[in-house]
Amino acid sequence: MKLLALDTATEVCTVALSLDGEVLERTEPGGQHAERILPMVDALLAEAGLVLSQLDALAFGRGPGSFTGLRIGAGVAQGLAFGADLPVVPVSSLAALAQGQNAVRVLAAFDARMQQVYWGAYVRNAQGIAEVQGIEGVYAPQEIPVPIGENWHGAGPGWDAYHQRLQQQLGPRLAGWQPHCLPQARHVAVLGAAGYRSGMAIAAEAALPVYIRDDVALKQRSRP
Repeated sequence: MKLLALDTATEVCTVALSLDGEVLERTEPGGQHAERILPMVDALLAEAGLVLSQLDALAFGRGPGSFTGLRIGAGVAQGLAFGADLPVVPVSSLAALAQGQNAVRVLAAFDARMQQVYWGAYVRNAQGIAEVQGIEGVYAPQEIPVPIGENWHGAGPGWDAYHQRLQQQLGPRLAGWQPHCLPQARHVAVLGAAGYRSGMAIAAEAALPVYIRDDVALKQRSRP
């Protein structure tokens, strides 16, 4: 399977090309996603000697994350997929973060600002795919839902910002946490390929960001 994957949900702009298991990847920190993303895509395709129309699908990090970053990622995914007549697989950016961890049970958290975190609990299935347990949400660190079971591992910028409060809330269920972790496009590609095989691909025009924070999403939808 040939699949292009991208994620712009955080301060890192990351793009990957998965070619029947072989992965080419570009990652650039520091923002400026709108200026960087398309040249990164072009560079990967040129390295592989391919054009978009030769791919099977495109996967993108649908969020949650930076509102501006999510709009850029969804817009680029829509434009590229529509122009090349490709299906699109939306992938949770939290799930992509969890997929990249060397742990079976992962508590992924992004800093949502306003003293909140975007939060999700993930467990690897028999095929090694991180699956969400319950639902993703936005919470104050001291109000996150405590997952069932033990030996959970934390990861993501939300842990960097609020690890003390998160540790207090989780208690002995937490085995540890990994600092300075961000989602990578290679893991978006893994989840995107799994989603494609499971029939989760959608048309390009339906590729929309997921903000999670309802009041912000409502404002975005209500704009003319």
